[in-house]
Amino acid sequence: MPITLTRSKVSSGDGSVESIRYATIAETDTDPAPIELSEFTDRSVQVDGTFNGGTLTVEGSNDGLVYLPLSDPQGNALAFTSAKIEQVQEMTRFIRPRVTAGTGVSLNVTFLVRRASSLRT
Repeated sequence: MPITLTRSKVSSGDGSVESIRYATIAETDTDPAPIELSEFTDRSVQVDGTFNGGTLTVEGSNDGLVYLPLSDPQGNALAFTSAKIEQVQEMTRFIRPRVTAGTGVSLNVTFLVRRASSLRT
């Protein structure tokens, strides 16, 4: 099943904040399309939906070939087994969510990102 990806500006006044949402990621979706977020210095991720024993990881890459788990500011891997919001610690060129376990998983993943002040449009 194709994953719907929507990207929209958030009413922050200066255009520096965007929301990127992956809708309905399942365990059968092995490689959701990565997004390039290198222009954004601040990043958070929200995961919600039906977990059914599933785990969603957030992975990053600088070369677009090898993806590795990203972490929160405390150094914990971004591995979601229930709904929550976390800050993304590492600055990578590409980022993607991936379901690594579960059956009947249906998750929504929303990144909220902000450009550095020197990059604002």
